[in-house]
Amino acid sequence: MACFLVPAAEAVITTAAASIIKSKEARLPEPVHCEECTRTPFSKKMGWLNNMLWGGSGLLAFEHIWHGEVSPAFPFLTAVSEGQTSEMLSEMGTAGVAMSVMVTAVWGVMVYVTSRRENRAAAGEAGK
Repeated sequence: MACFLVPAAEAVITTAAASIIKSKEARLPEPVHCEECTRTPFSKKMGWLNNMLWGGSGLLAFEHIWHGEVSPAFPFLTAVSEGQTSEMLSEMGTAGVAMSVMVTAVWGVMVYVTSRRENRAAAGEAGK
């Protein structure tokens, strides 16, 4: 019904956070050591999360439009116009939150693996 709204809301928040982080990273001085040069900036990692959230939300929204659960006229969600608001909120609380948590967890694993590989690469360069 409206489960795509939860990851979309998270995407809005993380997009704002990523732009704030990117502006703060731009104000930092250039790294002096080569090991810092090879690290992926956190703003880019946040961009990965944003792409995952926006892409998933967009596909889910398209699927809901395809099945007639979203209409082009106010109130936009057919569940609201049919008096199924509590069912819609329940779905958002279960399916929507679960999807957001899962996408964020996958992103967390991606960031962890990337950080581990960067640390190993930096340790390899330091040993040369």
